[in-house]
Amino acid sequence: MLALRSSASAVARRAASRLPSACARTVPKAATAVALTGRREYSAPSANFSTRSTVVQLLSNIGSKREVQQYLSHFSSVSSQQFAVIKVGGAIITEHLESLTSALAFLNHVGLYPVVVHGAGPQLNKLLEDAGVEPQFEEGIRVTDGKTLAVARKLFLEENLKLVEKLEEMGVRARPITSGVFGADYLDKDKYNLVGKINKVNKGPIEAAINAGCLPILTSMAETPEGQVLNVNADVAAGELARELQPLKIVYLSEKGGLFNADTNEKISAINLDEEYEHLMSQWWCRYGTRLKIKETKQLLDGLPRTSSVAIIHPADLQKELFTDTGAGTLIRRGNKLATKTAISQFEDLEKLKDVLVRDREGLDARATVERYVDGLKNREFKAYFDEPMDALAIVLPPSSETHLANLATFTITKAGWLTNVADNVFAAIKKDHPKLVWTVKEDDENLTWFFDKADGSLSKDGEVMFWYGIENGDQVKELMTEFTQYGRAMLGDANLEARLQRAARAASGMSASMHPQQQQARAFSTSARRPMSKTTRNIPRTFASSSRGYATTTNPNPPFGAKNSSNSQPAKVALIGARGYTGQALINLLNAHPNMDLRHVSSRELAGQKLKGYEKRDIIYENLSAEDVRRMEESGEIDCWVMALPNGVCKPFVEAINEGKGPQNSVIVDLSADYRFDNKWTYGLPELVNRSDIAKATRISNPGCYATAAQLGIAPLVPFLSAEPTVFGVSGYSGAGTKPSPKNDTENLKNNIIPYSLTDHIHEREISSQLGTSVAFVPHVAMWFQGIHHTISLPLNQTMTSRDIRQLYQERYAGEKLVKVIGEPPSVKAISGKHGVEIGGFAVHSSGKRVVVCATIDNLLKGAATQCLQNMNLALGFAEYEGIPLD
Repeated sequence: MLALRSSASAVARRAASRLPSACARTVPKAATAVALTGRREYSAPSANFSTRSTVVQLLSNIGSKREVQQYLSHFSSVSSQQFAVIKVGGAIITEHLESLTSALAFLNHVGLYPVVVHGAGPQLNKLLEDAGVEPQFEEGIRVTDGKTLAVARKLFLEENLKLVEKLEEMGVRARPITSGVFGADYLDKDKYNLVGKINKVNKGPIEAAINAGCLPILTSMAETPEGQVLNVNADVAAGELARELQPLKIVYLSEKGGLFNADTNEKISAINLDEEYEHLMSQWWCRYGTRLKIKETKQLLDGLPRTSSVAIIHPADLQKELFTDTGAGTLIRRGNKLATKTAISQFEDLEKLKDVLVRDREGLDARATVERYVDGLKNREFKAYFDEPMDALAIVLPPSSETHLANLATFTITKAGWLTNVADNVFAAIKKDHPKLVWTVKEDDENLTWFFDKADGSLSKDGEVMFWYGIENGDQVKELMTEFTQYGRAMLGDANLEARLQRAARAASGMSASMHPQQQQARAFSTSARRPMSKTTRNIPRTFASSSRGYATTTNPNPPFGAKNSSNSQPAKVALIGARGYTGQALINLLNAHPNMDLRHVSSRELAGQKLKGYEKRDIIYENLSAEDVRRMEESGEIDCWVMALPNGVCKPFVEAINEGKGPQNSVIVDLSADYRFDNKWTYGLPELVNRSDIAKATRISNPGCYATAAQLGIAPLVPFLSAEPTVFGVSGYSGAGTKPSPKNDTENLKNNIIPYSLTDHIHEREISSQLGTSVAFVPHVAMWFQGIHHTISLPLNQTMTSRDIRQLYQERYAGEKLVKVIGEPPSVKAISGKHGVEIGGFAVHSSGKRVVVCATIDNLLKGAATQCLQNMNLALGFAEYEGIPLD
């Protein structure tokens, strides 16, 4: 994709150099606010035939020529302003300006005119911070006073000009439109101040720009009838613009490149709202930003023609999304609800069914062949899948006594079916019902690449291609390939409509059907789709590939959830119960720096009535919340996440109150005590060792203990190699003993001293052993320093290993983990104090090679408590896992 983007930029510049000289044009008055003179140089129109042909050829590198021409024809079939509305976030302009302008240049050079509307949220936040203005949000909407609006207006004009000038450097005529399009009233003046609700869209400036051969580049500012400028969210502005223009495409450019399924960590390729909306809304992972975006998209598309669709895509992949069947981001459309039939008698209009089966079929005898085929279906088991207008129709025959595989007997799709992705919806429905499937397609089928994308493997012979998916057994694959090599498409018998039509066409043209098998024996070849192989094995099915060992570049089986996995863009309302302790204070500091955590309530019996220190987002007074207070707050939906920072055995009444409250949304509880670490109904929150998807969908999370976290991370990679029970000698600073006075946090008692305690059966010993699934001996101590833990872990091995082997094992297991650092030398408490991760090192192997000593350090207040709590909150609330955590 990088090479393609470079090509796009180069083509745009080369094209510009061949175009006529620039013409002068007066800039619209609204665009002169940012140091613009009265006249401006615009580059000449770029959509000449030579440039268009060149760009079409380049587009063919990312998709078939059929795809590119088909979509280009589709997009060119409407008026220019009805092609696409593209919403550009401020972060895209800042971080991806080159990719954005290259993509827009591509579109312009093939004669397309997207209407671009942009925001500048991240830049505005930084400017306000530099100016000493604290951003205020209510329900996710920026409260905009006069000072904020002045900064925003100047910034929007600057960002608009930056985008326009970059486009013109690439030979694209672009016109800044910074006012005159959006009319608005106050959204709620008392609550949001100078924020607008769009009530009118004036297409005039947009049409004038396109008629002059310029791309319209809009800001999202609106005006009241009295001329007062109002701030409007760019997503909202793009939606209102789409309702007025009714374009084929509404594109939201996103750094994530689409919506993600937090359960599988996979990008969602397409969403058919009519078919999938209710199902999606019921999924645990469809929360926060993801849920809001899908809901808002449905509201938008419900008011637009069915030909309209929404794409969420990274700017670098815009061409692939628009001009290929497979796309690159997330495509959302209304679609049509799919229907299924399992008997010919269920079809109300049998003639329509026959017409659909006949369309685009070759052969003079096609109608009679279809008549006979439909008659044959009356006496056999099948399932038909189709949308309401029957733009796509598939008939699948289930496994039978003759074959263990379901067979896609026919699949007919109109151009509209391809363009609106109905074909994908039908195939997805088939895949749900049939875990294994085989089908054949002619080798010259113009949609062959689409079928390759849907298959696990393929085999080509004599102009026909057999595809399959879901077959993992090597003997079954071999049998299938042998049968196809011998009989070709005929192996599927008369149940396959395509085979019958092909024979009818040959008979009608005077060809002998019996001659076909005697044609030249073309060599068959197979592929294993979507599984790249080495040059020596790429033409061999994966089940027969060489068994030589391969080494993965990343062996972490549970990699971190990065920013792309975040699904929530709205602040989460947090309540902290038990804020007096060291951990509570550490968590308050982290929440203060987190961009999406909104601390609303802090409860402490001892500090009730005092002002909370260290939290700057809002003034908070300590409360002494009762269980009844908590139940009422949960019932009213006031809180998204409850954090229990209480001593062991204290939080149960609060948890029960939350469970009884059952508010409008299922709030999250993160408990820092040991009360629920052995409760199977709760999820154990150690992201580096527990499946992150489980934590992400959990609403009851037990935060691990500080000793236990470092010990488990220090032992886990070697569990398969243990010959006996490991021993952990742990030493903690006295903050681990809490704020309540005791011999373990008495500095005079600790002076020149180290105190062992709970020498057997410590609760962390049970916790470590339970989570690792192997017995571990743990001996804790407390020492003179304030915070930080050091573990010295002795591990007996069941085989001879070297220090280098073991260190590599740890490095591979924790590859990509930003809060686990594997080093060579033994780590020190001094180095970890105040840091947010775990350091593991030492790896000293006994002379026998059968015992290793590993050292691990952790800050007990941070990764041992508060940081890990925030890590779990991020996952469960839909934010990026490391959001708000200093990574050093």
